[in-house]
Amino acid sequence: MKKVIALVTARGGSESIPGKNIAPLAGRPLIAWTIGAALKSDAVRRVIVSTDDADIASVSKEFGAEVPFLRPKELSGDDSPHVPVVVHAINWLYTNENEQPEYILLLQPTSPFRSPEDINCAIRLAYKRKADCVVSVSEALSHPYLTKRIAPEGKLVVFGTRPEGYLRRQDLPKAYVPNGAIYLIRPNVLMEKMTFYTEETYAYTMPMERAIDIDTPWELYVANLIAKDQEKAGII
Repeated sequence: MKKVIALVTARGGSESIPGKNIAPLAGRPLIAWTIGAALKSDAVRRVIVSTDDADIASVSKEFGAEVPFLRPKELSGDDSPHVPVVVHAINWLYTNENEQPEYILLLQPTSPFRSPEDINCAIRLAYKRKADCVVSVSEALSHPYLTKRIAPEGKLVVFGTRPEGYLRRQDLPKAYVPNGAIYLIRPNVLMEKMTFYTEETYAYTMPMERAIDIDTPWELYVANLIAKDQEKAGII
């Protein structure tokens, strides 16, 4: 029996791109890409959307997701963190449906190119490692040892502590950043620790071409170009 519920979080307000979560991406609403990947996963039992917006709810249902509740306004602000949103969904499912998944899978619509296989692999990793949590990451485009900052007087200085001497990128240890595509966690762990990062959090590595995160009009434009190229190549 599948023991994972996917939770797609999609609030209505967006300062960077109005209506971002249902903005068109290669002919489909942005959120439809994430719903589709979750529905095609062999390991996901239900796909639920948490939103405060009636239009997003309607589009989500059209593409096969459940919208059993509307998210409270106090959890739908531009600065609302994800943890309370997921906790709200966990509590709602338990209180109203006695639903207690083994893992809850947070998927953000702004990562449209994560694949069903990415989802399956992350879930398999969680079960193999008996993990509290699995977070998707990609290799950092700019290595932290090579980053700089601008001091108040305008000078360019080293950002933080780094090894002495000349650093060639090929000699540096690989660095990774969370890409926002997949957060998989045991509900009881999230309720207790209120974070996705515990001592038993494991990394699922994704290539950059599937890890694009859309937050600006430029990123949406680039994503449209990528999607159209993939359609021509028969990848999607």
